[in-house]
Amino acid sequence: MLMVQLGVAASVGFFDRIGEGGTAWLRLLWAAPIFLLFARPWRTKWTHANLRTCAALGVVTATLTLCFLSAVARIPLGTASALEFLGPLTIALVRSRGTALVWAATAAVGVVLMTEPWAGSIDPVGVGFALTAATSWGAYILLTQRAGDAVAGVQALAVSMPVAALVATAIVGPSTVGRLSWPVFFSGIGLALLMPVIPFTLELLALRRLTTAAFGILMSVEPAIALVIGLVLLGQIPKYAAAIGVLLVVAAGIGAERSGARDASGESDVIDQVVR
Repeated sequence: MLMVQLGVAASVGFFDRIGEGGTAWLRLLWAAPIFLLFARPWRTKWTHANLRTCAALGVVTATLTLCFLSAVARIPLGTASALEFLGPLTIALVRSRGTALVWAATAAVGVVLMTEPWAGSIDPVGVGFALTAATSWGAYILLTQRAGDAVAGVQALAVSMPVAALVATAIVGPSTVGRLSWPVFFSGIGLALLMPVIPFTLELLALRRLTTAAFGILMSVEPAIALVIGLVLLGQIPKYAAAIGVLLVVAAGIGAERSGARDASGESDVIDQVVR
């Protein structure tokens, strides 16, 4: 989680040069060959089902990366991260036993405090990008767990990341190539390692060992980490209401996960629908 947020903070410095979409594309462009080089997926025997899962994960990864950086370009990092967390939080709420309404209401209050709709000061486009990233993150968690269970090592990422790079190339590549300089291009290696290479690898290994509930409880603190990184590295001083809103979303995430449990059959049905 720390590397994810450090990677996002480092990416902000590239927005003026190649735009937020171009920065996301550059990260994925370098991540793809790194995973191919070290994982060598051609040595694995693939089934059609596993390839479909990894391809779907790649599409979701591209959407998540592009939309989240587009959100960060418009709204504070802590707010964007908390809104993005609504994706996995929704999955947790679906599994919650009897307390879903309590935690949903807690999260809703947090969102209102973060966005302050009565003030009209937050960028609605940025909020829209963050909510799209939230949907993608929820699907990413489910697909990563399935891919990690089905394929040894990080082979799944060696397929999903090139797919993500191709999707991002189709969307923003043509408009970014002309703005690239060699120093910026090679800086993408560092950005890719910070996010997604190392964090996505660690997440896949974690999801292979944890239930999504346990994983979700740990991930619930990420918006708080983002708030601190935004303050320390980007100079984004949150309003009291926004800070309280982020903490409410964190509390809702922890509470929802603690009251739920992984339902292998139900979770599998959800993943099947995403893959299809």
